[in-house]
Amino acid sequence: MTDGRLLPLFPLGTLLVPGLVLPLHIFEPRYRRLIADLQELPEDEREFVVVAIREGREVGAEGARALYEVGTIASLREISPLDDGRFDIVTVGTRRVHVGTIDTSLPYLRAITTEVAEESGGDTEPLASAVAQWFVEYRSMFTEDDGSSLPDEPRVLSYLVAAAVVIDLPGRQALLEQPTDADRLRAELAFLRRETSVIAALPSLPAVDLLRDEASPN
Repeated sequence: MTDGRLLPLFPLGTLLVPGLVLPLHIFEPRYRRLIADLQELPEDEREFVVVAIREGREVGAEGARALYEVGTIASLREISPLDDGRFDIVTVGTRRVHVGTIDTSLPYLRAITTEVAEESGGDTEPLASAVAQWFVEYRSMFTEDDGSSLPDEPRVLSYLVAAAVVIDLPGRQALLEQPTDADRLRAELAFLRRETSVIAALPSLPAVDLLRDEASPN
C-alpha cells in the first residue's frame, strides 16, 4: 500500500470498479460543494472515492460506520454545470483504496486512504480464458452478445466481470476486495459455473416442484 491520502468520499448504494465509467447526477448541497472544491484543483488531482454503503443510509459520521472499508478512486473526467447549481459529471474508476480514518470537518466526508496493491497472484491466463468462456455462456442467457468485445488482459477482464454479473452488493464487494487477480478470477469462475447451471436448469423444473412448498413471506 502507498502512503495515506486524505480524499473525499462519495458513498453509494453500489460500488465502482477500476476501469468502469460512472456518470453521476449531483444534486445534494454537500456534493455540490465537493464538485466545486474539486474544480479548484488541477485536472489530474480531481479525485474522490466511491465507497459502497454496507447498510442503511450514509449520514455524517454515524453513517460512515456503515461503509465498506475498500472503495475505488473515481477520476473526474467531465463536469456539466446546470442552471440551478446541480452538476452532471462523468467519472472513471482508477485504483482501489482502503478507507481509513474518517474526517467530518467539511459538509462531505473525507477519509485517510491507502492504495491497495494490484497483484496477479500467479499465472492468470488460463483462469482468464476459462472465465471468459463461462461469462459468454452466462451472458448469452440474457443477451445475444457473442463476447467478441471482451478484453484480453486478465485484470481488466476480472473487473469487467465483477461489474457485469447479476449479484448482490456483498457478493460484488467481495469480488472487488479479492487480494489478487487470480483470486478474483477463481471466485468469478465458481460463480459463473454455479449460476449458469442454475439458470439452465430452471426451465426444466416441473411446475409442481416450484409450487410444492408454501411461499415464504421473507
